[in-house]
Amino acid sequence: MSRRRRRQQRQAIVNLVIVALLVGAVGYMMYRIQPAPYDERTLCLVSDELPAHTAVIIDKTDEYTPRQADLIKDVIRRTNDRLAVNERITLFELDAEGTFDPSGELTMCNPGRGDQVNPLFSNPRMIEEEYAEKFAGPMDAVLADLVVPKEAPSSPILEAVARLAQTENFSQRAPRRRLVLVSDMLQNSNIFSIYGGGGSLPANMPTARETADAVLDRYGSALRGVEIEVRLIQRDRYVDIQRGALRQYWDAVFADLGVQITWRDL
Repeated sequence: MSRRRRRQQRQAIVNLVIVALLVGAVGYMMYRIQPAPYDERTLCLVSDELPAHTAVIIDKTDEYTPRQADLIKDVIRRTNDRLAVNERITLFELDAEGTFDPSGELTMCNPGRGDQVNPLFSNPRMIEEEYAEKFAGPMDAVLADLVVPKEAPSSPILEAVARLAQTENFSQRAPRRRLVLVSDMLQNSNIFSIYGGGGSLPANMPTARETADAVLDRYGSALRGVEIEVRLIQRDRYVDIQRGALRQYWDAVFADLGVQITWRDL
């Protein structure tokens, strides 16, 4: 066989290898960009692993003004805007009976917005339209009811937070658990009540450590590791303790429960 013929054969083999590698690479890329299966109701990926989860509890156990209702809507919309792609958000309410439904008013995963996708593989305009239709639209519809306040005889804020951490989707299996708590933080339940102190914390209130121990005994340690952002609804009669002694008390309770808490006005 001539030298030229051998070179041609070697080149042909090299070309075949290159073509095979290119075909394999294209096939792999097509596999990688295929959309993962997801739940059509929640838009969450079908997976044994839980997504990062942001929950919102709206305290409806006391009245608030139309202006405050608008601010609550703004808080939730800004919370939506901060979600990562595929992160879950769930809206809950502490309702007129002072009870809490851990199933959630609405739970969905962020499918991604136009500016969150790679334009090489997706159409940002179509993604944005899908986001508005399947995610933002249903969220706004639920908000219209959620921001209607109703007075209630009790306000078990701490119990609601603790029960949330016992739900599967907000359990310690979920990474980056974050709770936005829209409330006046005026707890009124059999764990403790801030009422009866005449503008100060009542003398018979349990210590923060005793309150934390009561939560641990009743609900366990599932809250440990949660980040809570309180959006404080101010009450004129209680604003001094809301910003002072009561805030310090909540800080101590949540520190004993292993929870990181930050405070912002509504």
